[in-house]
Amino acid sequence: MSKERTNGGSDRWGRTGRRAFIRSAVAGTALVGGSGMVAGAPGNDPGGKDGGNDGGGKGFPPEGVTEYGDSVDLGDGEVRTFTTETPSGNPKYHGVEFERSALEGLPSADELGDVIGDEDDDTYDDKYGKSGEALTVHFKNSLEFFVPFPDAEGTPFTFLGLNWNPGGHPGGVGAWEKPHFDIHFNTLETETVDAIEGPQLPPYDEITDRNDDGVPIAIDSALEESQIPAGYARSPPVAAEERYITDMGEHTAPIDAPELPGAPGESGDPDAFSNTLIQGFVGVDDHGDELGSNPQLAFVEPMITEEFLKGHTGTEEYEIPQPAVYPYEDTHHPTGYSVRDVPSRDSIVVAIEDFEEV
Repeated sequence: MSKERTNGGSDRWGRTGRRAFIRSAVAGTALVGGSGMVAGAPGNDPGGKDGGNDGGGKGFPPEGVTEYGDSVDLGDGEVRTFTTETPSGNPKYHGVEFERSALEGLPSADELGDVIGDEDDDTYDDKYGKSGEALTVHFKNSLEFFVPFPDAEGTPFTFLGLNWNPGGHPGGVGAWEKPHFDIHFNTLETETVDAIEGPQLPPYDEITDRNDDGVPIAIDSALEESQIPAGYARSPPVAAEERYITDMGEHTAPIDAPELPGAPGESGDPDAFSNTLIQGFVGVDDHGDELGSNPQLAFVEPMITEEFLKGHTGTEEYEIPQPAVYPYEDTHHPTGYSVRDVPSRDSIVVAIEDFEEV
């Protein structure tokens, strides 16, 4: 896929900073093996099933302190972003609300494939528009949306990158081939992420050795262990030239997902995939706002199956494992995310939350 690179973004970051995580430092252990699922514990919504009184307003998302962003069309319904601050102005949530009807009538892989590359078909031709863009991502047909979040003072998050993957996508020997959504909470500007091409070797990696078949077996990388969230791992060197994904970047994931291979010789259970938290990196310049060769933690991504969202009731809350150092400072980073059924709105909400200052 040919894409025009742009020099978008902003100077909001200044020079990229590094600061130790103030809550719990990560031990300097090697991260090896495959990818996995975040181990999250179900929690209780403070206001009950409908969200109750949270952050100064009623309902969920709480009224009076929540600002909604643009809505987009998905399936038979709509999806929209929102940002919630506490009455005192502290960040509370960045989230995406799916009308339950948006989980019905979703386009198939064949329907998306019929549009990809057809310049005369404008059904799904604009990722910034209401209907999204059909394109090939992760080697599979996908419907993609870029939707801004309303600004929240004191967080680095900028926009939602939402992908509907009717045929899933590769990863972990068939682990992620169920129909699912990639829900990217991005920290870079849309123009910067839109300029990422893949699959390819990340710009901060260098292959230093290959086997007799030309397969990478050793990598030098500028991505340091202290930047990778605790308990997460990169894909193995054999997959290095497919680590960097169009409109996304590199994906890392926890090592303990039941759907993914574990120790050498152990296979995972693809049927176990339902809700896996990915965290990812993009190579940026010295200022952190345009593409370059410096790896930066650039997105938090709940990756959730269609089946899970359709069948979800109540509220489940999960931890977001943290890195030892962050690519920004004097701002707030989420330490948790939730999936909430909101019966009063006939919707499902996925939100990052529990922000802590870094």
